Amino acid sequence: MNNDFLLEEFQQVETSKKPERPVKPTKKTKKIKPLWREYVEVLFISLTAAVLLRLFVVSAYRVDSASMEDSLFEGDYIFVNKLAYDFGDPQPGDIIVFKYPLNPTQDYIKRIIAGPGQTIEIIDKVIYVDNLLSEIYVNTKNTDPKILAAQLSARDNFGPIQVPEGQYFVLGDNRDESQDSRFWGFVPAEFIKGKALFIYWSWKPDPDSPTWEFPYITSAVSYTFYFLTGFPSHTRWDRLFTAL
Repeated sequence: MNNDFLLEEFQQVETSKKPERPVKPTKKTKKIKPLWREYVEVLFISLTAAVLLRLFVVSAYRVDSASMEDSLFEGDYIFVNKLAYDFGDPQPGDIIVFKYPLNPTQDYIKRIIAGPGQTIEIIDKVIYVDNLLSEIYVNTKNTDPKILAAQLSARDNFGPIQVPEGQYFVLGDNRDESQDSRFWGFVPAEFIKGKALFIYWSWKPDPDSPTWEFPYITSAVSYTFYFLTGFPSHTRWDRLFTAL
């Protein structure tokens, strides 16, 4: 028998076999979330973040008096940083929200003029701190040209008096139309709730706006219609996102 022939045949058989390809593992198909579930998750995360920010970082306030004009107008909506003074002390010039010392259930907003240990004096509407002319802040004003004597009012002539430790002397930017430290005293540091950041919205007050009266469903419809139709004209667009 021809051994070479057998070897040749054997080699042909071996080489004719095709190599087996490795079997790829099948990929597991991912489950696709329903669209409504994605919306619910986003809404939940957004609401949680908003609640945490509201509780620990910022608060929203509406200005309802003219005492801080022309820095803040009635109808301005502002954000206040509640953590502003966790790592530092309030400084003169800061606009702060604080508990009204004579009624801590009410919140006031004013500007710090002098801090602990400083001496404040007002002579004929001119403010002095430590016997030096106080900084004149942008948008502050006096609307009444008359000068009131100290015997009649503390509005235009006050002090000199030193601010006690742990307290602050505050004024409204609308000097002649503000009830502030000239009349009811200093603000304790523990009464300060935060520093005003910026105006996020401003709505011009309207004496003809609807009021909430029974039945409330009628008032709700009237107010909604008033808001939608008056939104462009009553919004003070130039005040939006004004830093304080």
